[in-house]
Amino acid sequence: MERPIFLVGFMGSGKTTWGKKLANAMGLPFLDLDHEIVKHIGMSIPEYFALHGEDRFRTVEREIMQQQLGKTGVISTGGGTPCYFDNMDWLLEHGTVLYLKHSPKSLWNRLSNSDVNKRPGLKGMTGDDLLAFIETKLAERAPFYERSSIIVDQINTPLEELVNLLKR
Repeated sequence: MERPIFLVGFMGSGKTTWGKKLANAMGLPFLDLDHEIVKHIGMSIPEYFALHGEDRFRTVEREIMQQQLGKTGVISTGGGTPCYFDNMDWLLEHGTVLYLKHSPKSLWNRLSNSDVNKRPGLKGMTGDDLLAFIETKLAERAPFYERSSIIVDQINTPLEELVNLLKR
């Protein structure tokens, strides 16, 4: 497979976990865009957000994303990556885009069991506040995610089925 597979979806949707599984199953390299950004900026993403703001982060994110041009394999993106600039157009033009879809409640369950303070937009959020945030943000981002080449219900789609969908 020459074109990379870009995984998109809301934070906590499993892009990194499933990206590694897919890459392994397909014999492809795996790259996490957020890890590449951290290497480039020399600090954590929450630290960068706090120091420079989201606009500057999104510009760096786009630059790092575009530096992946010509690479093959499975590339997990950040939750907001496809939603800024013309990033989704770029992803679709240069690869196959797989959306790992979840319901707000599913994302709430997953994010409630993680360290929300490591995620710039969620610091200190819990319970109903977290669910309301997810519902609002997911509604804003869904039009971008829904443009993906392939959309799967991440919870109910086994790895073998994902591999078969991507090999078509």
